[in-house]
Amino acid sequence: MIAYYKKHKFSFKVPSGTSRGVLYEKYSWFLILKNNSNIGVGECSIINGLSIDDPLKIESKLKWVCSNINLNPSYLFKELIYFPAIAFGLEMALKALNSVKENVLFSSDFTKGKNSIPINGLIWMGDIDFMKSQVELKLSKGFRCLKFKIGALDFDKEYSLLKNIRDKYSPLDLEIRLDANGAYSYKDSLDIISKLSELNIHSIEQPIKAGNVKQMSELCITSPIPIALDEELIGINSIQDKIKLIEEIKPQYIILKPSLIGGFKSSLEWINILPKTTKYWVTSALESNIGLSAISQWTYTLNNSLPQGLGTGSLFSNNFNSPLFIKNAKLHYNKINNWDLNF
Repeated sequence: MIAYYKKHKFSFKVPSGTSRGVLYEKYSWFLILKNNSNIGVGECSIINGLSIDDPLKIESKLKWVCSNINLNPSYLFKELIYFPAIAFGLEMALKALNSVKENVLFSSDFTKGKNSIPINGLIWMGDIDFMKSQVELKLSKGFRCLKFKIGALDFDKEYSLLKNIRDKYSPLDLEIRLDANGAYSYKDSLDIISKLSELNIHSIEQPIKAGNVKQMSELCITSPIPIALDEELIGINSIQDKIKLIEEIKPQYIILKPSLIGGFKSSLEWINILPKTTKYWVTSALESNIGLSAISQWTYTLNNSLPQGLGTGSLFSNNFNSPLFIKNAKLHYNKINNWDLNF
């Protein structure tokens, strides 16, 4: 088996705002494995300021993986513990290498075009008029679960927007999820969440920065809005540490992003340790359609009925053509495999 990688820059169609800043472009590295006529492609996608993969060392680590690709996979994954994006790319590439059909890592009714995955619509931060236009567009396309990125604008303006939407659509007609990306201080978060709870919010992701375990635990007890952990999971590797975090914080939800937490195996470890009181859903993390397809195929196998965060395939102006498409607020896979890859 031989291995090599390629770097690719993706450009956002529209600058995408989060509490960590506005995104105009991002990079992914594609790990390509070849064994005779079989080819497997895996995506190593990082988000600067969020992923723990060191962007200055990622290429040297990829070169090491390529040079040692024929070693025991268990050894390779052990050496990638601080490079979860590369670990996921390797896991994806190995799975694709052994697939019967190109890029079908998990054959199912989803990849056969017989079933779909319910997803939420994503509303990026921006000025209020921009956010309103996003909401109107998503609703016109049938979305009844919207996730709002909040925390970058003046809170009163964000609240006014959300209240306006809630006044038009009851909780039965529209589920509202919020993602603060750790934007608030613990002190401020108490008042903010209390105010937001008037709007019948489904959940709020990461209201305070990751690493404040005691404060997050207190929030999960006192918050009138269910709390979802996101960034809190990054860098937690051993099963023992995962169990400890869940037992200490007792969140109502966790958000699984395979690129940020080390892939499918690591994600399943989180799922398997959850008590019945904690639910989860899967979210993409700005991967191209290659990574998004792999995550979506895997997600379908979980039989999770909640709307998933997998609607990011249309963000880039230079994404790869793929079988994925969105219709009626659901992610579908065209059984006519129309990948356009040149690796």
